[in-house]
Amino acid sequence: MAKEHTAGRERLGAFAPQFAAFNDDVLFGEVWSRESAMSAHDRSLITIAALISTGNTEQLGDHLRIGKGNGITREEIVEEITQLAFYTGWPKAWSAFNRAKEVWGEPGESGGEASGAE
Repeated sequence: MAKEHTAGRERLGAFAPQFAAFNDDVLFGEVWSRESAMSAHDRSLITIAALISTGNTEQLGDHLRIGKGNGITREEIVEEITQLAFYTGWPKAWSAFNRAKEVWGEPGESGGEASGAE
């Protein structure tokens, strides 16, 4: 069973309740839960790529943590960001690497932050 997501309601529920409901119930509740169509791992890779390419660093940290929780390894995120650098721009890759290091930590470290954030 998919994890219930409440980040929309927690962060925007009082200010934008309908948007918060779409975020929690439709995007994360319906779309992300369709693992028979696409794994959460692959959805995370795609979402992270979209956030990096469009420069949406505010959401990137949360999705890096979600991706780690969905099984993305340090090696995979390094390859993804390196690939994107050539298509989306070097500065975006630098920014993404700095955020990824916060989540996965440096090689040899215990692994950065805990996974599973929304």
